[in-house]
Amino acid sequence: MADFLIAGGSSYVPQDGLTAMQLFGAGEGFTYNDFIILPGFIDFTADEVDLTSALTKKISLKTPLVSSPMDTVTESSLAIAMALNGGIGIIHHNCSVEFQANEVRKVKKFEQGFILDPLVLSPDNCVGDVLEAKAKHGFSGIPITENGQMGGILMGIVTSRDIDFVHEPDLLRPIKEVMTPRENLIVAKDGVTLVEANSILQRSKKGKLPIVNERGELVSLIARTDLKKNRNFPLASKDANKQLLVGAAIGTRDEDKERLEALVQSGVDAIVIDSSQGNSVFQLDLIKLSKLSCLLSVMMGSLLAGTTEAPGEYFFADGIRLKKYRGMGSLSAMEHKGGAQRYFSEHDKVKVAQGV
Repeated sequence: MADFLIAGGSSYVPQDGLTAMQLFGAGEGFTYNDFIILPGFIDFTADEVDLTSALTKKISLKTPLVSSPMDTVTESSLAIAMALNGGIGIIHHNCSVEFQANEVRKVKKFEQGFILDPLVLSPDNCVGDVLEAKAKHGFSGIPITENGQMGGILMGIVTSRDIDFVHEPDLLRPIKEVMTPRENLIVAKDGVTLVEANSILQRSKKGKLPIVNERGELVSLIARTDLKKNRNFPLASKDANKQLLVGAAIGTRDEDKERLEALVQSGVDAIVIDSSQGNSVFQLDLIKLSKLSCLLSVMMGSLLAGTTEAPGEYFFADGIRLKKYRGMGSLSAMEHKGGAQRYFSEHDKVKVAQGV
């Protein structure tokens, strides 16, 4: 058996197979690459391994991995990827409240069971409104109700097939001239289970399945793309409504209470208090105020930075395609809206700005 090497200036000498108690119970501190864990013998197969871990008292993850709330690591794209693969992403707060809350909404709307708050338009909206919605939200399968609101009488659906070949003069055409009308739609009645609704959707070969009540009013929606995601990502982290789980970070200043409220309204599942240190009364006060749970498992920053889903533009260095990565305590990060809040008071930030 190979030696169990301990590096990093520890007082230990190389030994073979220290126990966890021997390694961590001697009062020594260890950081990255300080030790090597040797595998033992196994008496089980890979499909028997269960990594399910508690994130909070109410949230469990199939994969105990959390992405770091850094502005070069976690925005909606990476948070979606993390949740689809059984972990969770924590949206950074080095941005405006509106931007962060919208990133949370993107994750919550990415994969859903019953979509209870779909984008809805009226028959009198124009084709240009559909294209604008597609550019903003990434989809164009939009139910059309009599009054353009959820709960209105279903009149039809407009999909990408209805507007694929529109020209500029068509942008002002009312949706009622291009939509698929109600009589040509397959719908399900309110009260249908998710399993039954998915079965109807599969048989119909349609992209969307509207759910209506006895008065013909739209109450929810099911999307075929969600069926595919369920098949392709069986470990995905979801809430009770089958929406992907997502977390968000906040600071400890008074204005972060407003940020917290906006994030809750956007549907966030967990909050991380992001600060340069964890032993101040400000964190404790905010936790008491919000009655939040602490987060555990493994949080990753550099491991995920530079991936396709991570924020940032690619650049080339020595012929290698890279993405920028920085610590949240770096000067460039602190030049942004939220970065300096992790380290400086308002008085400190004024002095920094003045070069003092």
